[in-house]
Amino acid sequence: MPSPAGTPDADPVRASAGAPAADRAGGPAGEPLIEVRDLTRVYRRPRTSLTRPGEAVHALKGVSLTVHRGERFGIVGESGSGKSTLLRLLCALDRPTSGSVTFAGREVAGLPERSLRFLRRSLQIVFQDPMSSLDPRMRVRDLVAEPLVALGEPVGDRVAELLDAVGLPASAAERYPHQFSGGQRQRIAIARALAPRPEVLVADEPVSALDVSVRGQILNLLADLADELGLTLVFVSHDLAVVRHLCETVAVVHDGLIVETGPVDDVWEAPGHPYTRALLAAVPTLEGML
Repeated sequence: MPSPAGTPDADPVRASAGAPAADRAGGPAGEPLIEVRDLTRVYRRPRTSLTRPGEAVHALKGVSLTVHRGERFGIVGESGSGKSTLLRLLCALDRPTSGSVTFAGREVAGLPERSLRFLRRSLQIVFQDPMSSLDPRMRVRDLVAEPLVALGEPVGDRVAELLDAVGLPASAAERYPHQFSGGQRQRIAIARALAPRPEVLVADEPVSALDVSVRGQILNLLADLADELGLTLVFVSHDLAVVRHLCETVAVVHDGLIVETGPVDDVWEAPGHPYTRALLAAVPTLEGML
């Protein structure tokens, strides 16, 4: 069970958080769940001339990857590498220029919003900054229940169950987001994402906006929830050290391409691409951050 909010975990990042899938509860990862094939995304800069179109920006240049059911999959890269564009396409928040994205065998790229109900129920996102993703005018109980209301599902005792699961007291339901610390707000965001019982939890830089003293607690919470609920976790970060402790597979994104992918320990111990080696040389270890 996660530590109560505001209480540091005795063990900031347990070794089990990065254990291979076969060694974790639930056994090895299953069949392919998310499949990306030859994905490209081209944006146009604003026009600067009446006679010429805006400059084309190739954010993604033919990306392919597979996330298996029950897997913890890390996507790592610096700002501007294309990882945020890839995330938006995985979640059907943007349309690709070309290529395909399938979820459980169903194409999602380019579908109208009315046809994406199955994906909105099965895939939920935790964003980088919880304060900007939580409506400050809503109480926590309404924030956490909102996805259930939107999907037409009963709320019942679900809010209390979710707050307990993320280590917050039941009394938190009556308060507003500004009354919590950054780490507690991220717990609220995680509870909200889990409300509709998704198969996949996508975490977009979920600890980069937090104090170093609470980063380990949130990473442990995500690891515990992934194991207890059998979630598939897609974790996006600029920090390969953080990804190593939480994920079993990693894709390294650079300049719109996946330049390296494989078991995270293999990539960590013997990086094959110069960009991966540069990431390892530049980023401090997790133990040094906490």
